[in-house]
Amino acid sequence: MTRNFGIAGVQMSVVPWDAKATVNKMSDIAVNISRSFPWVNLVMFHELVVPGLVQFMTTEHPDTWKKNAEQIPGPLTERLCALARRTGQWLVPGSMYELDGDKLYNTAVVISPEGEIVAKYRKMFPWLPYESGTTPGEEFCVFDVPDVGRFGLCICYDMWFPEVSRQLAWMGAEVILQPTLTPTSDRELELVMARANALFNQCYFVSVNGIGEWGGGRSTVIDPDGRVLQQASTNQTFMTEIIDLDHVTRTREYGTLGLAQTIKQLRDSGKRFPIYEDDNLTQGSFKELGAIKYHRGLELSKVYNSK
Repeated sequence: MTRNFGIAGVQMSVVPWDAKATVNKMSDIAVNISRSFPWVNLVMFHELVVPGLVQFMTTEHPDTWKKNAEQIPGPLTERLCALARRTGQWLVPGSMYELDGDKLYNTAVVISPEGEIVAKYRKMFPWLPYESGTTPGEEFCVFDVPDVGRFGLCICYDMWFPEVSRQLAWMGAEVILQPTLTPTSDRELELVMARANALFNQCYFVSVNGIGEWGGGRSTVIDPDGRVLQQASTNQTFMTEIIDLDHVTRTREYGTLGLAQTIKQLRDSGKRFPIYEDDNLTQGSFKELGAIKYHRGLELSKVYNSK
């Protein structure tokens, strides 16, 4: 028995700040994919697609985010669950703003073909200081697709912290799904990091970006040996790819390109990593760093003198 699995990554523009219309558009695309490509098992969208985000978040407009947020489960996720049941496919509908009491989260859900929410992930590393209006999540997220394998979930800026992908791999993830929303020039750097995360963890890495006013496209699929299987341009499109989770097993067993058995060596090394212990966070290269904030000038001496 093989562990082939069909994925479609949807790179689309949203209907600005209109969750209902955007979900309608998502539904049309997902239904068309299910009809035209019935071998696709999972459809994935980009970060904050559900509320139709079209501008950067700043601390000056927190009410705008909350007006486009809701509890999970709620009316929007009920519609998305119905969509998964209709198509009979796994659905990762990017992410949305989740209200929980007085806290706001950037949250992604995973919906089974039966229309059940089987996993929920809150972005652990909001892009600070720009997303300071949201609360960081506390828990890593993996979920199992029966008879296929284990998948991990992270959102956008989480990718900049290699500890996130490494922890997901350590928890057994063979595929890491990353909905993102990057309109800025660092998308080029993120493409490097997507390959690096796949290489370091010998797993698939799927990064789906938005397009339009606040989305730079260039979604990508990377295999466990770090090869770029697909990279989209900046237009509205969707990528379809058949991934083979047995490829993850081969790479981890025999090594990247048959050479470097890094996951096994790390497992067997017996090494501890004191750089990540609390008493080192205020020493060495961290010692002179100031607080996370909006910088109003470029003179570093002012940063140090203000501490």
